[in-house]
Amino acid sequence: MKRSTIYIISLLLIFGQIAFGQNKVTPDNLDNLSVSIKFFDRTIYYPENKDTNPVFVHISIKNNTNETLRFKLADDRMFSCDFNAFTVKNTQLQQTESIISKRTTNQTVYFREISLETGEEYSFVENLKEYIQITEPSVYYIELNFYPELYKSKYLSKTSNRLTLEVRPSPSAASSSVLPVKNKTAELLKMEEISPDKVVEQTIIARQKSLWDQYFLYMDIEAMLLRNSAQKRKYITVSAEERARMLKLYKADLMQSKLDNDIVAIPEKFEIEKTVYTKTEGTVTVTEWFKYPNFREKKSYVYKVRQREGIWQIYDYTVTNLGTE
Repeated sequence: MKRSTIYIISLLLIFGQIAFGQNKVTPDNLDNLSVSIKFFDRTIYYPENKDTNPVFVHISIKNNTNETLRFKLADDRMFSCDFNAFTVKNTQLQQTESIISKRTTNQTVYFREISLETGEEYSFVENLKEYIQITEPSVYYIELNFYPELYKSKYLSKTSNRLTLEVRPSPSAASSSVLPVKNKTAELLKMEEISPDKVVEQTIIARQKSLWDQYFLYMDIEAMLLRNSAQKRKYITVSAEERARMLKLYKADLMQSKLDNDIVAIPEKFEIEKTVYTKTEGTVTVTEWFKYPNFREKKSYVYKVRQREGIWQIYDYTVTNLGTE
């Protein structure tokens, strides 16, 4: 019986490998895979400062064939992608030390096998500045190389369309209080010691106006991500660098409404009903109305907040449906 079980498992593994190999991306069908890029949440860009002034690029991989296409995608996208950036004189910018170090260090590369049916596409967001050193203000042309069999098999690659990136001169020290964070303006965002109800009020208003930097200002992104048990299990086991990546992707997913739709839903109007808090913890109860073509939906939100160094932040929430109107 034991031998039969092992035999069956072996057959399944063999068939699985054959199935994957039949439709994987090869030089013969590479043209049937399209790779496109566009700016994600475009704003004003300056040199350097990859964390405070990132250049997020939305990457889409699409199957244009009548058959299933399969390819590999590394957990660390630097082993699946390359950004190229050129000046107007066609001089190519250098890669970052981080990507060079990763690719020259002997390490295990973890990846997933992605399967795309006809017309389907797979998308993700990357920070261009993680890949390319942008040290001078100028106009650049950027493109992406995607490796369906990972970087070590870079002979098999697909190049995307080109984008024009304008990088402006960094603000001088005298004007250091102007950072491009408020809806394409130069108004500085700074957390203030305001009450929990004001924190929630400002966060909701920022979402109504699609001001993402203001929306995330008083939100504990790490705590919000850890609400998901699967994400939490992964988060506590990975490196600090991978954690930073997970937080970045979580914010990007929120901005695309890919998850936690209740927290990023845009209310037509809202009323703060009750605020209760101690020195360090609190809750803010808010009634919110959402407008649809034929009705309005009413919900009760309870935002959980906590204080750190005098600053209140949202770290959790619950939602109760109150019916329609």
